[in-house]
Amino acid sequence: MAIRCKLSTLMGEKRYNIQTVHEKTGIARSAISKLYHDKTNRIDYETLSKLCELFDCEVGDLFEYYKSAGIKNDGND
Repeated sequence: MAIRCKLSTLMGEKRYNIQTVHEKTGIARSAISKLYHDKTNRIDYETLSKLCELFDCEVGDLFEYYKSAGIKNDGND
């Protein structure tokens, strides 16, 4: 996947663990864990909103796009 979740970095900066994020946001521990370990395939808007509010950040601060070696750009875009 060409998108990485940076939740673990944000949590580390604030010294939050998964339980703390769960208590402060109400997001399921399993959902936080999947995001923390970058093992999720999708995220809903409500979860994004809660995380942005908790970390006082933008959606782009939670995720990082990187170019995948498997996708070729033929210049016709």
